[in-house]
Amino acid sequence: MNTCIFCKIIKGEIPCDKVYEDEKVLAFLDIHPVSTGHTLLVPKEHFVWMQDTPDDVLIYCFLKVKELIIKMKEKLNVDYVQVSVVGKDVPHFHIHLIPRKLEDDIHFNPMKK
Repeated sequence: MNTCIFCKIIKGEIPCDKVYEDEKVLAFLDIHPVSTGHTLLVPKEHFVWMQDTPDDVLIYCFLKVKELIIKMKEKLNVDYVQVSVVGKDVPHFHIHLIPRKLEDDIHFNPMKK
């Protein structure tokens, strides 16, 4: 997709701070991080939504997420890494990895009734 910012990052047209890369996925630091080390993992093939993404690609992505979580916990000295699939802002399936401490002050607002 020509206008997809993540596709442009994957092609090297837009710079990023790479965390991990192989032939199938790219992980890079979020430019608007919720916490230090906030990382996005994207498949190199363009899929808009998670439900559009083939199962083998999803499995591969989440196995890489698991590997990254282990490394992030050690390197960043955090208690856990929150994993989130939102997909609202960029039309390219991606996974957020957000390093967290149990006592941090990060809040995600619930829907108001």
